Amino acid sequence: MEKKMKTGRWLLFWVCSGAAFWGLLAYVVIGLSGCMYVSGTAGEEASAKVTFLDVGQGLAVLLEYEGSYALYDAGPDSVGMMDSLRARGVDTLEWVVASHYHRDHVGGLFELEAAGKSQGGTARPVVKRLYVGLDTTGGFIRDSLMRVAKRFAIPVDTIFRGHEIQLQGRGASPSANSSAEGLRLKALWPPEYLPLGDNESSVVLDGGSFLLTGDLDSAAERRLLELSPSLQADLLQVPHHGSAGSNSLNFLAKTSPKYAAISVGKNNGYGHPAPSVLRKLGVVMGDTTTIYRTDLDGAITFQIIPGVGVVR
Repeated sequence: MEKKMKTGRWLLFWVCSGAAFWGLLAYVVIGLSGCMYVSGTAGEEASAKVTFLDVGQGLAVLLEYEGSYALYDAGPDSVGMMDSLRARGVDTLEWVVASHYHRDHVGGLFELEAAGKSQGGTARPVVKRLYVGLDTTGGFIRDSLMRVAKRFAIPVDTIFRGHEIQLQGRGASPSANSSAEGLRLKALWPPEYLPLGDNESSVVLDGGSFLLTGDLDSAAERRLLELSPSLQADLLQVPHHGSAGSNSLNFLAKTSPKYAAISVGKNNGYGHPAPSVLRKLGVVMGDTTTIYRTDLDGAITFQIIPGVGVVR
């Protein structure tokens, strides 16, 4: 009897020891697997950054993806646009989109020549390509922009609804309507068949979770929604610096942003952003703490994380 009890105790000890061993082994394997995980491994998509630069009464949006940069509008001239880019380590812009020919949106590009001269011609950021919309006006501003592009041998392409541009990782070469991977932006406005000028002609880019609208006015907002009725954006660049002539309640409700960014100058003479627009944003968003303004907050950066969306 005693011998059987001893045998039973040894058997129990062996079973328990075996279970403990395999449990410990599983714990070690799982722990090592966790330690061996490295962010950015194959199959994980890279995130992008969208920064609304503080350029006073104007608009300049810096896009960043894996060490590459691009610009949607360039702010007004004489506000140190080139210095701001250099301070951020931007030596090359894969492309610049000029939403329309207003000085507070494209004037910063006029600083290219002065920036080159002030640093012996070596500190000027390289602009690889310029995209312009179908703005039928412009006059002196348009002609000046084209002279800058010619002076620095910057290729100029026209962009309108149906086109797509990418911002790829460092060293890649983006082009319109390419199938290459990267941060993709679709042009939703203006359509090719509409002769438009000034604010209503602003190039609208859809980055999937964010929307860049330039100075789009309420009439163009209505037409845009007719063409893109399901348009939505987690992050909205509030049209025309928050002007009451833009930002219809229907447009804001349809896009239903979680975050709103207003590029506006401090104490500007236009009254931007209009109190009525701020009220509408508050109603639509339900949280005024996610409304950001460059006159109050300075440069505003958002991160675009695949599968997650916009993060502030």
